[in-house]
Amino acid sequence: MPLVYLVLRAFEADPATIQRLVFRPRTWTLLVNTVALTGGVMLLTTAMAVPLAWLMVRSDLRWRRLTTVLAVVPLAVPGYVVAYALISLGGNQGFLSQLLGVTVPRPTGYWGAVAALALYTYPYLFLNVRAALLGLDPSLEETARSLGYGDREVFRQVILPQLRPALLAGWLVIALYVLGDFGVVALMRFEAFSYAIYLQYASAFDRTYAAWLSLILLGLTLAIVASEGRLLGRRRYARIGSGSQRAVVMTRLGRWAPLAHAYAGLVLAASIGLPAVVLGSWIVLAPPTAEAWRSVAEAFARTASVAAPAAVLTAAAAMAVAYLATRVQLPGGRLIERLAYLGYAIPPVSLALALVFFSLRSVPWLYQTATLLVGAYVISFLALAIGPIRSALLQAPARLEEAARSLGRRPFTAFFQATFPVIRRPVVAGTALVLMVAMKELPLTYLLAPTGFHTLAVRVFTRTSEGMLAEAAPFALAIVLFSSLFVGLLISYEGRR
Repeated sequence: MPLVYLVLRAFEADPATIQRLVFRPRTWTLLVNTVALTGGVMLLTTAMAVPLAWLMVRSDLRWRRLTTVLAVVPLAVPGYVVAYALISLGGNQGFLSQLLGVTVPRPTGYWGAVAALALYTYPYLFLNVRAALLGLDPSLEETARSLGYGDREVFRQVILPQLRPALLAGWLVIALYVLGDFGVVALMRFEAFSYAIYLQYASAFDRTYAAWLSLILLGLTLAIVASEGRLLGRRRYARIGSGSQRAVVMTRLGRWAPLAHAYAGLVLAASIGLPAVVLGSWIVLAPPTAEAWRSVAEAFARTASVAAPAAVLTAAAAMAVAYLATRVQLPGGRLIERLAYLGYAIPPVSLALALVFFSLRSVPWLYQTATLLVGAYVISFLALAIGPIRSALLQAPARLEEAARSLGRRPFTAFFQATFPVIRRPVVAGTALVLMVAMKELPLTYLLAPTGFHTLAVRVFTRTSEGMLAEAAPFALAIVLFSSLFVGLLISYEGRR
């Protein structure tokens, strides 16, 4: 419904005005900038994630398990916090100037945005490629070598085609995040679609152009989602031979071991060490006062007051949608599930603008309320909770629930007494994941939160954009510590049998 209102708002203008807005030179510049930013981040994340995943799975590199865990930790550091760390390095009042007396230019614009987004999003590709390499049968490579292929030919003709699904899946998640990002491009002052939509919405009296920019960004997002399926095609990737999969023979790095360790250390230092050192140094150089810590506690309480209800409601909605798609033979069940994934694919800025138009036209009493913000979280993060719950429902025997109903239980009671205990852990994991993402969400919160409702993410963004880097450090540190706790819980949950 909010998207329908967005379309209606965009087509309120006459055809001549629509043509003038859509085909103006600035729209083309924004399109080129957004595509270039997405491509640059995908290239840099590939250069970071693919070699690191190979080293973790196929080499005799030391401390592989610890490095694998540390490579996932950047998911706990939001992109705008990474941008804050990069910006803090340069300038007359920057980290390097305060600590070492060295003044360097602040990394802003295109390259600053690419670096910040890549350092945050590369774990998505790393996890996908690592999983694909763990499932790849080494006998395929041995067969290719027995036919006279060298290492390069084996990688290009055997390994790389098998990695295509993992690469496309990782690139899709990264592209969706880059297209919807607002905090990094705003702090780096790079004119991409999301930043331009916010500027047009916040400063212009006629918001028709903002609506059209949102529709163009949404169209670009859906085109990327559709192209991922076409590029994947209908190729077969499973083994068709008999017997079990061969054991992996680790590649001995030999004299290349120091270079491999240096590479892994550089990736971890840039993605984890840089934010940690910058935040810690600001806390030491400009110790927060007791009033500042009270402000952090208040912002944390406000953040939790909307993130916690959103996580619980999202898990409940995910159970309903997953149950409808897997257990109920109802026409349209699969369509409802696909629509739930569409909510995650919509860029947050476009979704926020659609909800603004929807609330102002239909339910004005809902505009700029915590209820609308929680609803936006549920729409945007529903797909994150559906995945694990749907997988658990597919594995849970339906006969348990049927037996409960045969003993006189009503359908709702039979589900919670027979099926819910089986899927409880995936439900808890999905709830924790949504809670973590909602705690650090910026675009939806910045555009939809009530006036004066400042969360941790909003505090970091406003203070960094105003150049108050030391004042932003405690709020950024709170986000990183809280997110790191949840990432650790999810990693430990993954490791349990």
